[in-house]
Amino acid sequence: MPTNDSTRAENSLQQLSPFQLKDELIRYAQDQTRSKAATHKFLNAGRGNPNWIAATPRESFFLLGQFALSEARQTRDEGSLAGMPAATGVAGRMRAFLDAGVATPGAALLQRGIDYATSTLGFDADAFAHELVDAIIGDNYPEPDRMLVHAEKVVHRYLIKTMCDDRSPGGTFDLFAVEGGTAAMCYVFKSLFENRLLRQGDTIALGTPIFTPYIELPRLSDYGLNAIEINQSALTADGRHMWQYPDEEIAKLADPAVKAFFLVNPSNPASYAMHSHTQQRIVDLVKNKRPDLIILTDDVYGTFADGFRSLAADLPHNTILVYSYSKHFGCTGWRLGVIALHQDNVLDKALARLPVGDRAALHERYQSLSTTPERIKFIDRLVADSRDVALNHTAGLSTPQQAQMVLFSLFALLDKDDAYQARCRELVRQRLASLGRGMDIAIPDDPLRVGYYLDIDLAVWGRAAFGDEFNAYVDAHHNPLEAVIALAKRSGTVLLNGSGFDGPPWSVRISLANLNADAYEAIGRDLKELMSAAFEEWRRSRRSGS
Repeated sequence: MPTNDSTRAENSLQQLSPFQLKDELIRYAQDQTRSKAATHKFLNAGRGNPNWIAATPRESFFLLGQFALSEARQTRDEGSLAGMPAATGVAGRMRAFLDAGVATPGAALLQRGIDYATSTLGFDADAFAHELVDAIIGDNYPEPDRMLVHAEKVVHRYLIKTMCDDRSPGGTFDLFAVEGGTAAMCYVFKSLFENRLLRQGDTIALGTPIFTPYIELPRLSDYGLNAIEINQSALTADGRHMWQYPDEEIAKLADPAVKAFFLVNPSNPASYAMHSHTQQRIVDLVKNKRPDLIILTDDVYGTFADGFRSLAADLPHNTILVYSYSKHFGCTGWRLGVIALHQDNVLDKALARLPVGDRAALHERYQSLSTTPERIKFIDRLVADSRDVALNHTAGLSTPQQAQMVLFSLFALLDKDDAYQARCRELVRQRLASLGRGMDIAIPDDPLRVGYYLDIDLAVWGRAAFGDEFNAYVDAHHNPLEAVIALAKRSGTVLLNGSGFDGPPWSVRISLANLNADAYEAIGRDLKELMSAAFEEWRRSRRSGS
């Protein structure tokens, strides 16, 4: 048992977000693994940064950069000073450049990408090639500021394939390219408030457990929202978590006081795709009872689910889609994300119905942008608000980032057998199996488990292994945070506490993305040893009668 001083120190950690707590756990774990008693090297399974990358579209990016520089020097070459690339004939010159070089996967992707853009998407070859060349040089402000013209169309097609199971809901989504999914969250919250679509004291629903910032942002004084939980509380007959929403939880959305529903699908931390029955329940509820409901779905893990279809595909008029390229392509450092909003949406309709005083205030806020500011769509207000309106003329994601986003999208669109996607899924499945071997338990198959993370409820494990009396003893004598602290201090293993995601108090989240398979077997053994130590403590207490 920890000392009083250490207990007080550990209790003070309770207020921290799991991502801030992680830094303390890393310090504990590194101290442990430097000791002679270390059983294995430091293992950090607390963060979802994948340890793989999509290499081919990056190779295309650097080849494109070389070509773009040669184009710049064609217009002006004064050593370190060059000109701006010319558009006329650029596609032909790009093909010649690629043909003259070494045949590589990156070169082939660029060639095939130009062919696909012209034959399938109907682009003019020079216009598309010049947009890419000018974008990667980064010599102009993003124009349009929301997203480059051809880039938006390529990414739109990618989202239809990956987020809509290649079945378009019809119509068009407007896209705003942003600095990763985190920026998307910040921008959406800010604009919903600036435009009076949410106000302090309003009620929103959160699909919990959920990525921690969705819990923390509504609590900030900037927003002051009342959040209710739509809980993934469904259990199997033997008491295991299914990480799905029961019908009675979804029914809470029928309350007209609930202005918006925020969810992550597939979920984080549990990493399960929503059951099709539940998705249809939400669709029916919105269409029949809550046509005004605003939905934000964060679908960054959708590419890891078989046949994934976002709520944005089934409820396009109600849903703001947030997507990040970070996990699938291994590009968290690139900060590539997109906000998608259907051109026919409830937010624009709600803006038109605002009280006269609110509309007058918003007219004043956006009047520097248009002679008819009341006609500015919500997605374009997002862009303006991202730069505090006054700097709207310099808004937008950097053009080299947009070029890489296009190349990632083309790579996925041209991968007809989805071989890269299949390999990513296989990696996390192999790691899940290794974890199960280390824990010496069978992890049951579930077609809805994505497996990017695993959320293990130690209380469920303890009940199954040792019974309710054991769980009651642990609850009475220990704080749930002690589990992740003990793993760090005793084993040098860092996991996140599931309670920080509004998950079960004794749950821990394990990222299956950022370590190799053998590390997960070691983590499984660490978890088993933790449970065995707790069992031995309980058994000693029973013998002593305490």
